[in-house]
Amino acid sequence: MELLDGKKCAESLVADISRKVAGYIGSGLRKPHMTIILVGTHAPSESYVKSKIASCGRAGFEGNLIRLSETVTEQELLAKISDINNDPSTDGVIVQLPLPPHINEQNVINAIAPEKDIDGFHPTNFGRMALGQKAFRPATAYGICKLLQFYDIPIKGKHCVVIGRSNIVGKPISIMLANDFDIGNATVTLTHIETPRQLLLDETRRADIVIVAVGIPGFVSEDMVKEGVVLIDVGINRLENGKLVGDVDFAAVAPKCSWITPVPGGVGRMTVAALMINTLMAYENNFNLN
Repeated sequence: MELLDGKKCAESLVADISRKVAGYIGSGLRKPHMTIILVGTHAPSESYVKSKIASCGRAGFEGNLIRLSETVTEQELLAKISDINNDPSTDGVIVQLPLPPHINEQNVINAIAPEKDIDGFHPTNFGRMALGQKAFRPATAYGICKLLQFYDIPIKGKHCVVIGRSNIVGKPISIMLANDFDIGNATVTLTHIETPRQLLLDETRRADIVIVAVGIPGFVSEDMVKEGVVLIDVGINRLENGKLVGDVDFAAVAPKCSWITPVPGGVGRMTVAALMINTLMAYENNFNLN
């Protein structure tokens, strides 16, 4: 068993970005600029935003955080997004999710200009991604692909099972691994809450790669996977004792894996790295550097 070290991979990717940015700045261009909007004081969101701002610094970007009150109205938030859309000095914008219940998340996502949608959630970008066209790819799914690529994990022709069909992870990673991208051409089975238990077991037990994102500690047990499986654990759950764990029973399952992501230190770091890649792409698009 070997670890798919997201920290190591992310540091390598961000270092490459930093070198590229230094060259652009040396030629007289401004720094790439990411703006993050944070609504309220949701503790996990605070942590995620802090990580993104820190990564901006390492990549040579400007990272700007806009804090809005928990009581901000949807119209006020949409107006702020419109201001950022019209600001030529901002290359990419993120609205940190989740949002308070009185705000419609899809309306907010749809309001972000597609050319600044570095999360890759806007329908225009998601649709272009699904069609195999150039687009900002959803960051967590893109980060998983970059991690597999970094460790030279074979994908083409492999059977991949995805557990969970969220718009953030399950759906996009299924599309990306099945598509004819720079990494892809797998045969993908997407499972979800309505997948019968026995069918789920039948699929995971013959899968070469299993990706799980369900938010249930220890959901994937040792009897669910075959020897030599590659296991990507997207889950991050805090137990009552304060310990962070994934959706995989790591101690029991890891000995059967050829490769497995740790939690923490796996996919989370890759999500942030993918945001840096998307921001650089937005910046290069703005200056016609591609």
